[in-house]
Amino acid sequence: MQRKITLACCALNQWALDFKGNLRRIKESIAIARDKGACYRLGPELEITGYGCGDHFLENDTILHSFQVLEELLCAPETQGIICDVGMPVMHKNIRYNCRIIFYNKRVLLIRPKLYLALTGNYRECRWFSPWPKLRYTEDHSLPQNIVQITGQMVAPFGDGVIATMDTCFGSEICQELFVSNSPHVAMGLDGVEVFTNGSGSHHQLRKLHTRVDLIKSATAKSGGVYMYSNLLGCDGERVYYDGCCLIALNGEVLAQGSQFTLREVEVITATVDLGEISSYRGAEPFLAAQAASSQPYPHFHLNCSFSCPSAPSSPPIHLAYHMPEEEICLGPAIWLWDYLRRSRLAGFFLPLSGGVDSASTACLVGSMCDLVMQECGREAAALKDSQARRKRSGVKEAGASTGTGSETGCGRGSILQDLQRILGWDTDTGVR
Repeated sequence: MQRKITLACCALNQWALDFKGNLRRIKESIAIARDKGACYRLGPELEITGYGCGDHFLENDTILHSFQVLEELLCAPETQGIICDVGMPVMHKNIRYNCRIIFYNKRVLLIRPKLYLALTGNYRECRWFSPWPKLRYTEDHSLPQNIVQITGQMVAPFGDGVIATMDTCFGSEICQELFVSNSPHVAMGLDGVEVFTNGSGSHHQLRKLHTRVDLIKSATAKSGGVYMYSNLLGCDGERVYYDGCCLIALNGEVLAQGSQFTLREVEVITATVDLGEISSYRGAEPFLAAQAASSQPYPHFHLNCSFSCPSAPSSPPIHLAYHMPEEEICLGPAIWLWDYLRRSRLAGFFLPLSGGVDSASTACLVGSMCDLVMQECGREAAALKDSQARRKRSGVKEAGASTGTGSETGCGRGSILQDLQRILGWDTDTGVR
C-alpha cells in the first residue's frame, strides 16, 4: 500500500511580543493547513513570541505568556487532528532554550531545544539562550500547571529526539542547524527518519535564498527524505527583513515554494509526498545500508496514528523561482518600510530631497512600497467593498511628504520634486532651502 501524506509549511509575519496577534496568525495557518489535508504543520522559529524580542527573552514573563499562548493552541479546535510544530522559548532547569514544541490532540509529544545557536552577522542568540549539548538524549521536563490541566501530562520529553507515527518518522532541525557542517539531518536520516523539519528565522541577504535551496536539496539528495523549511516574514521589530520562501523538497527536488517577498501576513504551502519513493531512493544506495547499520539511535516517541491517504495525487517537482539582485534590492526594503509604517501607526514618511543618490534611492524604495500595497489592495478588491478598497488606495497615496533641500540653481529643486511626483504620486513643497 502506498504511504502518501500531505505536509504544510507556514510563513508568518509575526511581531515581537504581540502574543494576541501572533496567536491569531498561528491559528489561521493551522486552519489553512488542515483544510488542505495536511497531517503536519510546521511554523517558523520563535513564532509565538516573535524572533526580535531582544533582552525581553531574559524576562520570565515572556516565557509565561508563551505558555499561555500554547495553552490556547492546545485547546483550539483548529489544532485537533493535525500534528502542530510551533516555536517558543522554554526554561528547563533554570536554563533558557530556543525550542520547538510538537503536539497532537492536546498532548505534548516532544520539546526539542536548539542544538547550535546563530552567532554570526546580525545574530546574537547566545545572549539569551543556551545550546542543548546532549545529542540523541532526552529527559523529562516539568510542564506548567496550566498545560498539565489540559494535557494530563505532568512531564514531557525534552531534548534531541524524533517522532514516530505508524506511517513515518519526523525529525527536527532549527534554523542554523541546516548551515553547520555536521547537520542533525545526516544522523537522523541514517537512523530511519524520513521527514526533516526546519523552523527558521532567517533574514534577507542578497542571493541568500540560493544558499538555502542548495543546502535543502543537498540534505535530501545525499540520503533521501523530505525536507520541510518554514521561515518568518517581514519586519518583526528589528532592522532586518525576514524573507519567508518556505520550501518542501523530496529526494533532491523541490515540490513546493512560497513567496520570498509578500505583504501577506500568513502564507501556507503544502505538498503530498509518496514516502515509498524515499525507501526506493535509499535502497538503491548500498553505502547507506552500511552506514545506517552502524549509526547511533535516537530516542523515538511514538504516536499511534496513521495519516496516509493513498488516493491523494503526489506533488510533482517544480521549477524554482528566483528574483534578480535588482528585484531583491527593490522589494525587500520596501516591504520592511511598509511593516514599519503600519505597525508604528505613523501617518507616513517625510523625505528630505538633496538631489543625491541617497534620497533618490530612498524615494524609489518608498515608491516600490506604494506599488506593492496597491497591488495587494487590488488582490483584495474582490473581497472588499468598493468604498473600503478606495479608502485603502487613497491612504497609500497619502503615505508620504517631501521637501527639496538643494539650492534653486545647484540641484534643480523643481526637477527633483517633479520626478518625485511621478515616482510616488505625492509632494509637499515646504520651501526649505
